[in-house]
Amino acid sequence: MGITSELRPDGIRVVTMDAPPVNALTVQGWVDLAAALAEASADLGTHVVVLRAEGRGFNAGVDIKEMQRTSGFDALIGANRGCYAAFKAVYECAIPVIAAVHGFCLGGGVGLVGNADCIVASEDAYFGVPEVDRGALGAATHLARLVPPHLMRTLYFTGRTITAEQLLPHGSVLEVVPRDRLDEAALQVAGEIAAKDTRVIRAAKEALNGIDPVDVNKSYRFEQGFTFELNLSGVSDELRDDFVGRDA
Repeated sequence: MGITSELRPDGIRVVTMDAPPVNALTVQGWVDLAAALAEASADLGTHVVVLRAEGRGFNAGVDIKEMQRTSGFDALIGANRGCYAAFKAVYECAIPVIAAVHGFCLGGGVGLVGNADCIVASEDAYFGVPEVDRGALGAATHLARLVPPHLMRTLYFTGRTITAEQLLPHGSVLEVVPRDRLDEAALQVAGEIAAKDTRVIRAAKEALNGIDPVDVNKSYRFEQGFTFELNLSGVSDELRDDFVGRDA
């Protein structure tokens, strides 16, 4: 369990998140994920990454229970730094990252897939950013890469979710397949990329990042600043305690 990384003979590296019960990653989990992606980026034998998950859903964001049972702000700072590092590692990975998404993809999960290069999803996949309900801000930067501006704002303010099928017309999700075909579909796209000259693909990834209209690293860091303000004011603790209490 945790974060695992496997390099296949065809140059496809499969990075898997497995943190029961809902893949809400601890601070160490986010750090480990960032490290796995950095390793893939530095390895010239890795031509493409498939980011996937085991369990009930792809990713449920940060482990709020860890945050609430930790005194002071260490867990908050750790989670913010860990998420920043993991999202950045996806975006700056020297080779393309394909997200294979099933079930829920919430909060930090959207941060990961929003920075990915390609998204393949199962029929049960849905996406959302419930940060407002948890007294935090973040991942609007990445949600904005999945849907148009006004829809992004509506989803963000309401905490509503959107299905993979609904994302298809926006072009952010490449393909929606039955759950038992998700890995196969992601590996098929990955195989097409892995078969190309990795020197060209690595140059293409850097070039495409260079022409992006928004600096996703800076914009996400800007969002995080408001999260710190909400925490210092006590609002975040109040809402997180309510969330943990409902789950008890």
